Amino acid sequence: MTVVGVGASSGAPADEVYELIERVLAEADVPADRVAALATVAARADEPAIVEAARRLGGVPVLAYDAATLAAIAVPTPSPAALAAVGTPSVAEAAALAAAPGGQLIVRKRKSTPPGGRPPTATAALASRPGQ
Repeated sequence: MTVVGVGASSGAPADEVYELIERVLAEADVPADRVAALATVAARADEPAIVEAARRLGGVPVLAYDAATLAAIAVPTPSPAALAAVGTPSVAEAAALAAAPGGQLIVRKRKSTPPGGRPPTATAALASRPGQ
């Protein structure tokens, strides 16, 4: 099972989120049709950019986890910004790991690269559970 963990700012552009997911998948050489789900923090599960990314991936489910659940998962790159915004130091990495129990990160958190030097509005990480 391969899962993309996604964090997004409120109002993040759908194209920016989806392009980041494509980049993370390409980095791991994982085809989009191998993605079983997107995973995120409950506070962002209905974010239009995340919902649209799930649709573009063929209608995969969006799995949502509360901030306390995600905060309890050890990750390699915690973020004070995520903690301040949604109450957990990790969204992308922790959500990916939560959705692939017993699995491991195959791509650590990456940030989007919007045009014009704007600050990133999304993060993504990839996790996989062996044997699926």
